[in-house]
Amino acid sequence: MSGVRDLFDSFKKDAEGCISRVEIAARLQQAGITPDDPRIRDAWASIEGPEVDSGRVSLTQFASLCERNGRLMARAITGELIIPDFPSLIADITEIYERLLPERGGAVADYIPQLKRVPPDQLAISVCTVDGQRFSIGDTGVGFCVQSVCKPINYCLTLEEHGADVVHRHVGREPSGLGFNELTVNGKGLPHNPMINSGAIMSCALIQPSLDVADRFDYVAETWRRLAAGSPVGFNNSVYLSERHTADRNFALGYFMREHGAFPKDTELIETVEFYFQCCSVELDASGLASVASTLANGGTVPLSGERVFSTDSVQKCLSLMSSCGMYDYSGEFAFSIGLPAKSGVSGALMLVIPQVMGISIWSPRLDALGNSVRGIEFCKELVKKYNFHVYDSLVASEQEGKRDPRLKRNQTAIEGTMRLLWSASKGDVDGVRTVLASGVAASSADYDGRTALHLAASEGHLAVVSHLLEHGVDVRATDRWGGTPLSDAEHAGHTAVVEALKPLTGGLVSVPDAGKKGA
Repeated sequence: MSGVRDLFDSFKKDAEGCISRVEIAARLQQAGITPDDPRIRDAWASIEGPEVDSGRVSLTQFASLCERNGRLMARAITGELIIPDFPSLIADITEIYERLLPERGGAVADYIPQLKRVPPDQLAISVCTVDGQRFSIGDTGVGFCVQSVCKPINYCLTLEEHGADVVHRHVGREPSGLGFNELTVNGKGLPHNPMINSGAIMSCALIQPSLDVADRFDYVAETWRRLAAGSPVGFNNSVYLSERHTADRNFALGYFMREHGAFPKDTELIETVEFYFQCCSVELDASGLASVASTLANGGTVPLSGERVFSTDSVQKCLSLMSSCGMYDYSGEFAFSIGLPAKSGVSGALMLVIPQVMGISIWSPRLDALGNSVRGIEFCKELVKKYNFHVYDSLVASEQEGKRDPRLKRNQTAIEGTMRLLWSASKGDVDGVRTVLASGVAASSADYDGRTALHLAASEGHLAVVSHLLEHGVDVRATDRWGGTPLSDAEHAGHTAVVEALKPLTGGLVSVPDAGKKGA
């Protein structure tokens, strides 16, 4: 209770010792927990009393709120969610969004007439973390068809129903190296993977085959509703009819696979292909798709509801194929430069998954020659320039100039950078010092005792490090809390070469450490 009391005391209290519900909501909003979060709505509904009705919350009621939903409110207010400094993430996403607005490259998909009529310059970006922190910007209330973004969801449904061994008797799991609607199969006569059209048609053949087609679609649509966690999920019948009317290639893919004996026994071909068109015509907005992406990032559990929709095993397999096959013929380049699982659709939707961190949706209808959203790709490039999200960034983190880890608490990155600088300086590691300085850490950064990298390098006699720090404008007159300077440290330790390098820059002034200084 003492921890809750401390948290309660951080709010302004009225004459009766209550705090404002409005202020609680403002703190939560800053942490990324929005007012329409179903978990918050349920938490407020769990407490009653005249104080709550009047917008005031007592200590007892506040404690009740803090204990619900894995202590969500307490963790949000104290900065313990996956992105502690959520306002900084919002600022970065907003900056990228504004930078993308003037981009007019690409064109809307024209082979499906209804998609051709979509206003091309709309842009929406939405984020949902594995803790349910959310932010959206742009045309976020506009619904769009998921198109090929349905493929990873349908693949997960097949894995849940049949298991990987059965599913992959009918569909491969290798990139095809060909177009997403290419009339081809692998060496076993199977579609290459579930992320291309032929593989997605095969997934539809495996989803609840014993049900009639209406119930099969209801099953898929209900899965989308669970994943979207309250965001509206609909069906665009005009897009479905438009796609069905221009579907010669997809029907050809179905017959081609049937010729090779790829389908399960008794598959009704026409019904299956039309079921695939229905799945592509599921409609939702950017916020809903971000919730779907965050569920995959969270291993199959919906962050906003806590409901498990897919097993972690199914999600692992799905993300693996999204990484290698999810971006049409750009998949290899995307894996190389972005290094994250993603799936795009010709509606302009792009679902990006950052495992164990967040899901992001980007919707912008203009497509490049490969069928991916032009702005969506550019957003992903800008994101991984700012953050160490690439799957292999951890291998070269110290060399990634300017990249940040948003999972660190506010100022933690700067603190850790200072510690790396001081450690490298104390060990005489010039390359280490050079790398840390290149990342933006100030050369004169100091520890709690006021000791800088120059103090440590001078006291240890590391002339090369001293010289490099001097080139970067380090403060040669800096004093620690005992009054010691780098020059006095070098003289005390008898490092003549370092003394000779420093003395001309200080005018020969040497502070004398206090007797209480450690080691004096």
